[in-house]
Amino acid sequence: MKPFPALFSNLKSAGSLVLHPSPQTLKPTSKSTLPSWNSILLDLLQRNQINEARHVFAQIPSPDLRLCTMMINAYSRNNRIHDALNLFDHMPHRDAASWNSIIKGCLDCGELALAQRVFDEMPEKNVISWTTIVDGLARFGRVDAAEDLFWRMPKKDSAAWNSMISGYCCNGRVHDAQLLFEKMPLQNVISWTAMIGGYDQNGESDVALRLFCEMCASGVQPTSSTFACVLTACAKALDLCLGMQLHSHLVKAGYLCNSYVSTSLVTMYACCKQIESSRQLFYENGHRNVASWTALVTGYGLNGKHFDALDEFQKMILHGITPNQSTCTSALNSCCGLEALDRGRKVHAKATKHGFDFDVFVGNSLVVLYSKCGAIYDGLKVFDIMEERNLVSWNSVIMGCAQNGYALDALKYFDYMVYHHVQPDEITFIGLLTACSHSRMLDKARQFFQRLREDPLVNMKLEHYVCMVDVLGRCGQLDEAEEFIKHMPMKPNATVWLALLSACRVHLNIEVARRTAQTIFDLEPHTSAAYVLLSNIYASAGRWNDVAQIRVMMRCRGIVKLPGYSWITVKESRHEFVCGDRTHPMSKEIYKKLEWLSGKLKECGFESDKRYALHDVDDEQKEAALAYHSEKLAVTFGLLSTVEGSTIRVMKNLRVCGDCHSAIKMISKIVAREIVLRDSSRFHHMRDGCCSCGDCW
Repeated sequence: MKPFPALFSNLKSAGSLVLHPSPQTLKPTSKSTLPSWNSILLDLLQRNQINEARHVFAQIPSPDLRLCTMMINAYSRNNRIHDALNLFDHMPHRDAASWNSIIKGCLDCGELALAQRVFDEMPEKNVISWTTIVDGLARFGRVDAAEDLFWRMPKKDSAAWNSMISGYCCNGRVHDAQLLFEKMPLQNVISWTAMIGGYDQNGESDVALRLFCEMCASGVQPTSSTFACVLTACAKALDLCLGMQLHSHLVKAGYLCNSYVSTSLVTMYACCKQIESSRQLFYENGHRNVASWTALVTGYGLNGKHFDALDEFQKMILHGITPNQSTCTSALNSCCGLEALDRGRKVHAKATKHGFDFDVFVGNSLVVLYSKCGAIYDGLKVFDIMEERNLVSWNSVIMGCAQNGYALDALKYFDYMVYHHVQPDEITFIGLLTACSHSRMLDKARQFFQRLREDPLVNMKLEHYVCMVDVLGRCGQLDEAEEFIKHMPMKPNATVWLALLSACRVHLNIEVARRTAQTIFDLEPHTSAAYVLLSNIYASAGRWNDVAQIRVMMRCRGIVKLPGYSWITVKESRHEFVCGDRTHPMSKEIYKKLEWLSGKLKECGFESDKRYALHDVDDEQKEAALAYHSEKLAVTFGLLSTVEGSTIRVMKNLRVCGDCHSAIKMISKIVAREIVLRDSSRFHHMRDGCCSCGDCW
């Protein structure tokens, strides 16, 4: 058998590879017998102590083919394909098993081209060789090449057919997989399971469940892998009834001892909004490994129970279970749901400790978390160091910049996205139009909207029209916005008209506001936002009779205004405030500090904007009412409860009023602190008396 220097010459560059000693020249360094060396080597390989195993292997005088193949497999498992190839190159004899091992090793280490070259050089290929390379080609997305080799195979066993079926499914060609499945000479449980999993992975979970029923009717007995696939399909199809039937069967058949099956059950109940059943199953079953704990953490998050999700994540750490990328992603998503920046930073630290901070899914969650909590620069740092990015990554950073008022950064990242040949989608354009809206870049918005219309790969959504109306409205083009809505190719809903009504509030255009509000009343007569906006527009214009009529109309129709409140999280505790709130334990200190701030504001020449006092009272009462708005109380509490010089982050469920916006801007200068205020529309980053919104929000 000739060596293969030409085949592997590209891997033997100077200084990059230490050649493995030739098995023919190995000399024992001890008097131990060969069987004892073999047993030591086997023990080390079982414990995956590859360096120690390599040292022992070098002591064996004439390792047989079986030992050499075992070393090749061990090197491949540890992503040391250079060592595996070096050993293979120096083997005096090779059998089919060693050839197949090196082919599989190349594939497992991402060396598809090298695997193909080894396959071509293999003197006598067996069905395993063909199946391995077919599977590898499909795994790397070369499904057409895999298909060609499959039909050229001189002999096909069930494993070969199943491999091609799985290859089709993994590449989104589930219907081709179905045709091949029907052509199979003999379908076994692996074939059925591959098809069930394939349909489920490609968004046809209902078909997957029907196929499972056909499988059972045909007399094929499902395995634990089959049950895991079917439970996953039940989760996606929200088929709780079938899932519960399967649970009962699995208990009787003793399958719950399988961790994959029990974990799939936990996920199924969580997706079907039965999170308590998930928890009970998790704690009763006893399979508390990283997969099952991740399923529970994710399940709590899916059900909006983010505190519980983070508690389970912490329990998992305390029990010594190392989280994986999925666990960290789910925990970060729950931090995002709670807008818990401090807890998110702790999870970020855990992810970094375990080397997951470069993972694309963890990175995406971090970008969203930091953006949603107003720490946009931290989000940009994460994005910039990500080694891999997908469409979600680009959309997250563009939308994050847009929501935080950094429109030029959003446009810059879009340019980078195009440069990297990433095709934008509907969400990308929503982010771009939002950025233009928050910075009143009307010409840019028109360009993006036209580009969106002309892009055949992106579907126009109602949300894009809402964004465009918002841009036009914020830029004062109310008449154009009204005409734009009337000529939309799809029927506008209340959300579209609300965008115009909100603009009328900014520009105090009563006539357009009245027409727009009436349209919303006709479409959705119980939309409280329309009544409140119109009432506020009348109040700002001093038309108190019209305000009274709107309030009577709301009472008659049973419409209740959503109460405004603000909150701030300090040391992982959330503190909520409403206007004039005196229920907080620190109310005395808060009001005393607020009076001091009011005095400082007056010294700086600040005067309350009484247009934002929405009640028909005298000026003194209006000023008093404005002084105790919820966002001012939350900011004041933040000043009292956080370290001097640190950033204060306050959230509000409604839009911040103009008076509070102006006052808090000035407060940021008085106290020399950055104040981040997020309202229902966007983030406001206030520093030294200036706001990132440029006073256009």
